Amino acid sequence: MKIRVRSVTILLALAAAVILPAQETSTSPVAPQPKPKSQKEVEAIMAIVNAQDPDSRIKAAEELVRNFADSEFKAFALQMATISAQQKNDNENVLIYGERTLEADPDNYTAMIIMAQTLAQTTREFDLDREDKLKRVEGYANKAIQLLEKAPRPNPNITDQQWEEAKKDFRSQAFEALGIAEMVRKNYDRAIAHFKTAIDVAGTPNAPTKIRLGAALNLSGKHDEAIAVLDEVMADAQLHPQLRSFAQAERLRAVQAKEAKSKQQ
Repeated sequence: MKIRVRSVTILLALAAAVILPAQETSTSPVAPQPKPKSQKEVEAIMAIVNAQDPDSRIKAAEELVRNFADSEFKAFALQMATISAQQKNDNENVLIYGERTLEADPDNYTAMIIMAQTLAQTTREFDLDREDKLKRVEGYANKAIQLLEKAPRPNPNITDQQWEEAKKDFRSQAFEALGIAEMVRKNYDRAIAHFKTAIDVAGTPNAPTKIRLGAALNLSGKHDEAIAVLDEVMADAQLHPQLRSFAQAERLRAVQAKEAKSKQQ
């Protein structure tokens, strides 16, 4: 589970105003726009935007932070480094860059969601600090959901419709992180509720969330519901082969568990 493509596109659009004139698309509120202080800073910002891979983007972000200590784009740079670390599956640096982003911008819901995702996915049942990490998941995810309720458009070039769709995806990812945290606790009914909310509020269909919902339904003994959800996932002809394999395996577990339960009755 990584921050979704549309969300990243919206975030990169934040820096576009550096070189593109703003074209106001509506009258809804817009967040205060950071301003570069020199042409050199503009070039550093655009190096982040134009980076072709996660390592290059992290390097460009670090260079901006190092060379322009008072830059109003510091939080943006660190946020993009957080996203890039997540794309590399570098969980340690996701949390490091995420915390640095929040130091620069305490209300950065993007960093909160990414850290919630990472902590939820890397916490295990018997970790000695399990509850501490899961409480952090809840803190980050719930704060992000709250902030998104009234979050203004990050850039005037983004339309209201684009922003509403992006916010749906952000909220969906926060609820999914909450669901994964409850899976670690084996609170399957609560996990199911969070996954269903994540699916309901999403701007775009997300097969991994539905597969997780199928797994939670399976573990709670609701095998018929699990099969129905997984059949819906596999009905998508464009489904990625790896996701199809996960869905098929989970469906098989549901069928086998259902058959075993029937024999015991």
